[in-house]
Amino acid sequence: MQEKRISRVEFPAKPSTPTKPPPQKLVAAYARVSTMKEAQENSLQSQREYFTDYIQRHPDWFFAGMYTDDGVSGLSVRNRDGFNRMVADALGGKIDMIITKSLSRFARNTVDALTSSRSLKTAGMAVYFQKENIQFCLCPCPQNMNQNLRQSRRF
Repeated sequence: MQEKRISRVEFPAKPSTPTKPPPQKLVAAYARVSTMKEAQENSLQSQREYFTDYIQRHPDWFFAGMYTDDGVSGLSVRNRDGFNRMVADALGGKIDMIITKSLSRFARNTVDALTSSRSLKTAGMAVYFQKENIQFCLCPCPQNMNQNLRQSRRF
């Protein structure tokens, strides 16, 4: 009987691919004060410091900037340069999520709030309103914001 010969074939080990950390979410903050009074100035500075620290404490977030409007009413987006720059940057892919203190800081005009939120939502953006604990991009419809806007004006 013939002896069978068995050959062992060695395959090189798969090169290990270094695991990439998950991509960081580009997170920006928006703050607005409606008057130029000193107390409001301190509030704006406090908001800047708070949001910068808040975003940087999240390891999966990258601080994408702080957008502010100082001494500008929230009744219209027309004269809110910081807000308009933020929306343009978000639509341009520079921001993945926006955090703001409250819905009333984002917009006090229902039409502006809904128009802005719809365009941001369409682009896949999220906006988080801390005080109300609302992240509207995850909500099924921005119409719910009507009720939240009315409630935020009462305070």
